[in-house]
Amino acid sequence: MSDARTPAQIEADIRSRRNQLAVTLDEIGVRLHPSTIVGDAKARFASAVDHTAGRAYVAVNRTVSDVKAQFVSDEGAPRVERIVPVALVAVGLVGLLALSARKRRT
Repeated sequence: MSDARTPAQIEADIRSRRNQLAVTLDEIGVRLHPSTIVGDAKARFASAVDHTAGRAYVAVNRTVSDVKAQFVSDEGAPRVERIVPVALVAVGLVGLLALSARKRRT
């Protein structure tokens, strides 16, 4: 058996390689096109924002649940022994702020 190829086989190989190179160069051109790069950057940024917003939502939701658990029992009844002191402190702070604002006006 001879490993010699005919000129037609060689030309077919050359055409095939040229087509493969053309496809590869087209793919490189698309990947390096500015609009593709901008689109990829936008997609990565949007993904990062979604991820960060999701983590922030979970953290806020957890915090709200923890605070709610301090003022509401497992059965859903308000915990008066915790609500009253906080309400008194809040009223005291509002009163101090009102007095402070009144003193500044006079």
